Amino acid sequence: MEIRHYILQSTHANRPFGLDLRFIAGGNPKPLILFLHGFKGFKDWGPFNAMASAFASAGFIFAKMNFSHNGTTPEYPTEFVDLEAFAHNNFCIELDDAGAALDFLLSSPPGLPQYELDTRQLYIMGHSRGGTSALLKAAEDSRLKAVAAWASPNNLSAWHSPEEIEYWEKTGTVYVLNSRTGQQMPMHFQIVENYRANRDRLDVPSAVRRLKAPILALHGSADASVPSRSSAEIKTWNPGVQLEIIEGADHTFGATNPWNEPTLPSAFEWAVRRTAGFFQSCPGSGGREISTLD
Repeated sequence: MEIRHYILQSTHANRPFGLDLRFIAGGNPKPLILFLHGFKGFKDWGPFNAMASAFASAGFIFAKMNFSHNGTTPEYPTEFVDLEAFAHNNFCIELDDAGAALDFLLSSPPGLPQYELDTRQLYIMGHSRGGTSALLKAAEDSRLKAVAAWASPNNLSAWHSPEEIEYWEKTGTVYVLNSRTGQQMPMHFQIVENYRANRDRLDVPSAVRRLKAPILALHGSADASVPSRSSAEIKTWNPGVQLEIIEGADHTFGATNPWNEPTLPSAFEWAVRRTAGFFQSCPGSGGREISTLD
């Protein structure tokens, strides 16, 4: 299996961010999947590398990226060492970072021979808020031919109570606890201002309704972070959405960070297999059945 690592530059504050891809060289053009991590996440979280290898084994080029303002750096890609960058993150930055990654992947990057990539079959997927960004990006970028959203919120304006918003605006910053690291992670009020200034671009129901590309909405029934009704509502906005609810699965489908087990949780493995099958069923796509997640 071929693994490539790259450092890209964001159009926002010229911040660098990491991207890696996996594929099995064979001289045949392969569909590409770009994966977007969620809030307080990063591209190498938990079993994401095993997931990437599984998709590569199934005949895809699988790319995953860190958002430029997710709080990590290229030097420390799995640690939140830049909380000021995290505080300045917003939804439009994430969409623009995804666009920059797609542009780069289509520019014949070193280590990815042009004949290995089928440029007509570009897909996007994401977990949690990354899935929301994937839906929005697919709606605004016609190069993307299918989208899968795992455990994703369907409303970016669901902040807090009006009183909490008023307090946030007065103080300029609120803090969210990272229960894994114990860090109090700052969020500047600019993310609310960014949403308000870009309502049309960030309107998830509108994006889903106008999407012509195939959509998979996958969720766990026991998700305590984003209730499964979020994905169920997505299907009501577009009857073509393929909805899958995994009974008993939580927000991460049983995975944790770090993940050092030899096998994946059954719910996570099922999500990978179902998503690979979804992309393989898209018109013109190729790929093979996943036989191993090693």
